[in-house]
Amino acid sequence: MNAVDRPAISRVRLGVLRFAAVGPIMWILSIQFFVVEVVVANAWKSPAYSWRINSISDLGATRCGQFDGRYLCSPLHGIMNSSLVVFGITMTVGSMLTYRRLRNGRAAFAMMTLAGLGPLLVGVFPETSIFWAHLVGQDLAFMFGNIAQIVFSFTLSEPLWLRRYSRISGATALVALFLFLSHHRFFLGLGGMERVVAYPLVIWLIVSGVYVQNIPKQSPPSLIDPPSRPGS
Repeated sequence: MNAVDRPAISRVRLGVLRFAAVGPIMWILSIQFFVVEVVVANAWKSPAYSWRINSISDLGATRCGQFDGRYLCSPLHGIMNSSLVVFGITMTVGSMLTYRRLRNGRAAFAMMTLAGLGPLLVGVFPETSIFWAHLVGQDLAFMFGNIAQIVFSFTLSEPLWLRRYSRISGATALVALFLFLSHHRFFLGLGGMERVVAYPLVIWLIVSGVYVQNIPKQSPPSLIDPPSRPGS
C-alpha cells in the first residue's frame, strides 16, 4: 500500500467509528415509544383507552368503528404510527451501527436488525389497513427481537448482570408470546399480555444503549495503520 492510500483509509476508518457511536444513542431513543404511547392513549375519549383490553396496535387504528370485537377511535393515530416507524428505523439502523462499534455478536445483531423492520411495518400498515402485513411486522419484532436478546447474552463480552438480564428479558417475553398466541392471557387481558411481550424488548434497547454508550471508545490511533518502514 502506498503512502497516499494510508491517510485516506485511516480517515475512512475514523469516520466509521464516529458514525458507529450513534448506534447506542439510536437504541436509547426507543424511549420515545413509551412517551408517545401514553400521549396517544390519553387522547381517547369515548370510549377511553384500556391498557388491559386494548392492544398497542389499537392506538394506530386509522378509522373509528368496531374491530375484532372492540370499538376503536384513536384521534392521534398518525402520531402513534409515526412513532412506530421511527422506532423501527432507530432499532434497525442502531443495531447496524452498534455492531460496527462492537464488532462482535453478528448473529444477534442480524436478528435485532431484522426485528427492527417489524415496528416499521406495523406503523406503515396499521391493523385497520393491510392486516396480514401488520401481523408480519408484529411477528418479526416479537420473535427475532426477543430471541436476539438471549443470543446476545451468549455472544457478547457483557458484564454478568447484563447477560443475566438479557436472558431473563428475552425468555420472559417469549413465554408471554406463547401465552398470548395461545389465548392464555389470564387477568392481564389482550393489551396487558401483549405488553409483557413487547415492553421487555423496548426496555432492553434503552438499557443496552446506555451501557454501550458508556463503554470507553476505541482510541483513534489504534485504527491508523502504522507508518511503513523505509523501503517498503
